[in-house]
Amino acid sequence: MEIDRPPPGGEFNAGPVTAPRQAASVILLRGGSAALELLLVQRNPAQRFMGGFWVFPGGAVDAHEGEGDAAHRSAGVRELAEEAGVEGVTAQELVKFSRWITPPEVTVRFDTHFFLARAPEGVQARCDGEECVDLRWASPRGALEAHEAGDLALVFPTIKHLEQLAGFSSADALLEHARGREVLAVEPRVVLTGEKARVLLPGEPGYEDGP
Repeated sequence: MEIDRPPPGGEFNAGPVTAPRQAASVILLRGGSAALELLLVQRNPAQRFMGGFWVFPGGAVDAHEGEGDAAHRSAGVRELAEEAGVEGVTAQELVKFSRWITPPEVTVRFDTHFFLARAPEGVQARCDGEECVDLRWASPRGALEAHEAGDLALVFPTIKHLEQLAGFSSADALLEHARGREVLAVEPRVVLTGEKARVLLPGEPGYEDGP
């Protein structure tokens, strides 16, 4: 994927590699066996990191939440409540789906664990008005089409997740697929060519060529 410039807070790093901060994100699902919709929130455009972009609710692990899987789950539940006003999702019911590490070429880095969760019955999501200023439910394909039309600003990891999720016909099918699945870390790389930058995934041509 080629980009003209990095998103806010995603500036390229010319110095030593930054250690990634632990983080968690929750992909909230609804639709049961009939459909698949997920929740996206828009970060406040005034935010220095990813301002204005649409993401899955999430954020960094706080020190008091500890370390390891339990800490990631606790952070995911907390961020879902803080950013989207969604209560009633427990840490135990989160289904681990993926793990993405920000490329070493970027200054601000996160080691983010993504979880799936079924939306509680009758939940009414709401923005906190500070970190997030808008939200929407959308099918993965609908979100990608809105992005292609210029109506939804998305970053690379969100796009790649939506592309993967678009292959499932329902929330139930997605959850069944994800349960018991081995999750391996994905660490993209950024290759600069003049004024352009390419984001490469492991296995793609050129991924192993960088320093």
